[in-house]
Amino acid sequence: MSNTYYLATNDWLNISLRLCIALAIGAIIGLERQISGKPAGLRTHTLVSLGSAIFTLIIIQAGGLQTTPDALSRVIQGIATGIGFLGAGEIVRQSSQESQRLEIHGLTSAAAIWISAALGIAAGCGLWQLGLIATLLTFLILHVFKRLEKHHQ
Repeated sequence: MSNTYYLATNDWLNISLRLCIALAIGAIIGLERQISGKPAGLRTHTLVSLGSAIFTLIIIQAGGLQTTPDALSRVIQGIATGIGFLGAGEIVRQSSQESQRLEIHGLTSAAAIWISAALGIAAGCGLWQLGLIATLLTFLILHVFKRLEKHHQ
């Protein structure tokens, strides 16, 4: 069985490169959120992206040549589920002690956390071109599209 995402157990350089790409990708998105004054910023997005890459690499490394697309798919599904909890925590907050009402805020930040996880998975699988292109597109959406929204309000 030939898997493009397979790594030899002694391929430290490739593993390090994948983790560094995940770190850089998360940092790019997180820095944009940090500069925008969002609560989930540089460290959160970097950790989400790096953690996703680590989970992905664990299954690739543990399975070796026996890693199946089904096993990798289950890991990716688990990451997506776990990230949903972080996103939910970002979205729902209590507005004030007087009203005790829940308000919806942070949908874009939650989506940025979600995409940081996806970018980390791409890096963990060695799909660095996909990760870098998607990072640029994400930055474009978060930074440029925000200006377009303000201009048309």
